[in-house]
Amino acid sequence: MRTRRHLLELASLDAATIGQLLDLAETFGDISRRPIKKVPTLRGRTVVNLFMEPSTRTRTSFELAAKRLSADTLNISGGSSSVVKGETLLDTARNIAAYAPDIIVLRHQDAGAPHLLARHIEASIVNAGDGAHEHPTQGLLDLLSIRQHKKRIEGLRVAIIGDIAHSRVARSGIVGLSKLGADVIVCGPPTMIPPGVEALGCAATFDRAEALDGADVVMMLRIQKERLEEELFPSDREYARAYGLDPDGLRRAKPDCLVMHPGPINRGVELDPRVADGPQSIILEQVHNGIAVRMAVLYHCAGGAG
Repeated sequence: MRTRRHLLELASLDAATIGQLLDLAETFGDISRRPIKKVPTLRGRTVVNLFMEPSTRTRTSFELAAKRLSADTLNISGGSSSVVKGETLLDTARNIAAYAPDIIVLRHQDAGAPHLLARHIEASIVNAGDGAHEHPTQGLLDLLSIRQHKKRIEGLRVAIIGDIAHSRVARSGIVGLSKLGADVIVCGPPTMIPPGVEALGCAATFDRAEALDGADVVMMLRIQKERLEEELFPSDREYARAYGLDPDGLRRAKPDCLVMHPGPINRGVELDPRVADGPQSIILEQVHNGIAVRMAVLYHCAGGAG
């Protein structure tokens, strides 16, 4: 029996493996440009998307990725599962595993949930976002999007601005970028920068101007209001004034600076619409690259490449 492969976090991957996944995603990206967007690579395999939190981009792209690889797919949301009747996540997963799927893609509100399934379920587990821990496929698609434009990651100055403390995207971004040699600085209100964040491989500041100065890439983050037990800033208007990105702020970065956002965007809060829709924005390219990256991850976890 083959050894199961999981993708639980970027923190446990080395730079070489991350690079291999990005190279594989580049190859799979060509499929989306064909008239017939499908290959038989995972024909006969079954992928279950188990999403216990709401999602648009991640869930849709995982489903499209599996279908473009010719896998059979099953989509289950938290609201339509027996979890609402009191069943535990592990019991739900064990019942799904009784159907013998090859891969379970899990999004869950609790950090560590994918790791729990990986210890108990006879299927490969892919983390589609667990609490405020990590979102590894988002980290990979962000790396791919940057590399396509800048032709490298090493030596780039990347500013990640917003709700760092509650963002799994921030953690995967910091880890992945630093592993590949980028100079990462995170910025946000003092209430949204976790103590010791520098241990992940970044610098930290509360000063937006310092973060933006000379940046090659600016990644703006949404305020994770669904994870906040109390308000951590006076108002959306005050937040936008101090930490949002508008055209004046963007001028502090390099002229060819890329603007990124994992979505969904709160327009007028973290991003001025003129920036979100401007020529330096690659936000929709990030969405597009999500399919190729998730195809690469599913193929990798199914036993291919590396």
